[in-house]
Amino acid sequence: MATRLDHYRLLGRSGLRVSPLALGTMTFGVGEGSWGSTEDEARAMVDMFIDRGGNFIDTANFYGQLGQSEEWLGRIVKGRRDPLVISTKYSLTTRPGDPNAAGNHRKNMVRSVEDSLRRMQTDHIDLLYLHMWDFRTPVDEILRAFDDLVRAGKVLYTGLSDTPAWQASRMQAIAELRGWTQFCALQIAYSLVERTVEREMIPMAREMGMGVSPWAPLGQGMLTGKYTRADLMPGSMDDINSRKAINAVTGKLTERNLDIADVVVACATDLGCTPAQMALAWTLVNPAVCSPVVGVRTPAQLEDNLGALDLTIPDEVLARLDAVSAVPPVFPIDVLKSPAEGMMFGNVTVAERG
Repeated sequence: MATRLDHYRLLGRSGLRVSPLALGTMTFGVGEGSWGSTEDEARAMVDMFIDRGGNFIDTANFYGQLGQSEEWLGRIVKGRRDPLVISTKYSLTTRPGDPNAAGNHRKNMVRSVEDSLRRMQTDHIDLLYLHMWDFRTPVDEILRAFDDLVRAGKVLYTGLSDTPAWQASRMQAIAELRGWTQFCALQIAYSLVERTVEREMIPMAREMGMGVSPWAPLGQGMLTGKYTRADLMPGSMDDINSRKAINAVTGKLTERNLDIADVVVACATDLGCTPAQMALAWTLVNPAVCSPVVGVRTPAQLEDNLGALDLTIPDEVLARLDAVSAVPPVFPIDVLKSPAEGMMFGNVTVAERG
């Protein structure tokens, strides 16, 4: 489904207009190395993204060293901040050893927002995500704290990241019933090597009015074709500058994922595009997906990723990608399809809601 960076989309059940790709800034401020960007590279990527019509930029208070990603971004967009939709996140620790400098609770949320505003030199955050579910904080505390920040004008929109589907849907329903600010965005891992979210999370987001903004749409580099079977070896998290080592330790480097990457490379070759463009364009085919986050390190990588917007994937290629990457259904989805559909609908066809 070809589109353009300046053909904007509504984010979930809101009126907020965002570009069909979001520029991720996790590489900003981590130091030069195999997966860190220099500040000059970061500025060049932001310049390119804005010049092409992109307006959605994603960061987090945890990215970089001591919040440097937000600091760099604040400096880079100074004087042109208003047209942008900047999202940031809170939840992860910013002061190890301090129990209240992490988690989903009100104290950490409010402190994190004040720190993010200062680092980015702005008076408001366009979109604030809960970064990661902590399994500790009551949902009404989270929801009311979000709503208070919105009413104070410090946050305009709210979203969830890496949160169980049942909690996300529960929170959205509570917010709607109580007249509190509802979430308009859900940020989750989604790619050809991570399709388990199609079981519950993506249908939930579509039903509950949250636009999906996938992170790691390239499977953390797995789908670019740069890994081979020779890379199937134990890794070490001590080598933090090696994405290969991190992928090995976290279980991304597997025979299955390499099989998927092989098909992506073959399909990309057939269509005359790069594997990264193929993998990224595939995520945009899903109607629930609003704006994937491109986590690039260099301007050349960003240039390549933007080319995904020019790509229309033929049905036969989509079928080939689906066949190699499909995940087994789980209960209750497996029993709610045929023949159960015939029993529910009397063997007639009943269309789903659009």
